[in-house]
Amino acid sequence: MSLKSYIITRIILALPMILILLVMIFFILRIIPGDPVLAILGGKAPLEVIEAKRHELGLDKPIVVQFFDYLKDVAKGDLGISTLTNRPVWSEIKDRFPATLELTIFSFIFALIIGIFWGAEAAWRKDKTLDISARVYSIFIYAVPVFWLGLMLQLLFGIYLRWLPVGGRLSPRVSLDIKTGLLLLDSILNWNWEAFWDVLKHLLLPGITLGLVISSIFLRMVRNNTVLMLSKDFVKAAKARGLKPKVILYGHAVRNAFVPIFTIMGMQFALLLAGAVLTETTFSWPGIGSYLVLKIKYRDFPAIQGTIIFFAIFVVIISIIIDIVNALVDPRVRY
Repeated sequence: MSLKSYIITRIILALPMILILLVMIFFILRIIPGDPVLAILGGKAPLEVIEAKRHELGLDKPIVVQFFDYLKDVAKGDLGISTLTNRPVWSEIKDRFPATLELTIFSFIFALIIGIFWGAEAAWRKDKTLDISARVYSIFIYAVPVFWLGLMLQLLFGIYLRWLPVGGRLSPRVSLDIKTGLLLLDSILNWNWEAFWDVLKHLLLPGITLGLVISSIFLRMVRNNTVLMLSKDFVKAAKARGLKPKVILYGHAVRNAFVPIFTIMGMQFALLLAGAVLTETTFSWPGIGSYLVLKIKYRDFPAIQGTIIFFAIFVVIISIIIDIVNALVDPRVRY
């Protein structure tokens, strides 16, 4: 199968799953208690105003008619208009997405550094202090709620020590010409080093919080797969040739251990992007996660549906990219 045919096949197979997700979200939002019109206007609004608003939003139509109208708009690439701000949902997602992407990339890199190096060294020193501490860390940090960890870091580094800000992306006193929405990148492109350090300080606490949680998964995967590779004959042959321990560990064991866990790491990146809701809420980070929480609060149906569809499509895209890279990295993989 050619690469083009494989991509087309994956997209075709993903479409029914996205449709099922869309159906579930659409009907669940309308079945659970709560009225979006009352959430916007308040409970004391006159009845005629409420009915007029409901007619304006199309909520007075039968639910099946509403669904097919929405499905027709989605098929044309229209995610609808936010009932709260009266702006296109896609425009609001585009405004918020760079903040979530920047946080995700920083957290992912931080988690990779901990997971790969600590996991590899723990595998090399199996059942010794470093290995035992790695296993205890991975269990403990995975069990800690991410919002609690974020609050503790805020309390320590933001309130007690006053080293780092506890929320936001950029201080009001710092000016920055925004081009990409990725503030670290924008500050570099503008050679604005004052903004760079300010953005980095704002990014550290939420990035480390999210990175610590995901690092436990990476650490366990790297450690377990590296332990398996260290028992293989090619590693024993490398030791017999007198190669340096670091060359054996990283050049042979980790390199071969990384192939099967690359897929999981890639999917974790997609899930990390979609699962930053609690972290963004804790640190008042203006990304898609906090955007989704706000829209749920005000029962903004089009915004909630559009955000979830966006996440689903993004996960599909990441999954396809991972499969392609896997085929390039590992010659045994063919599609």
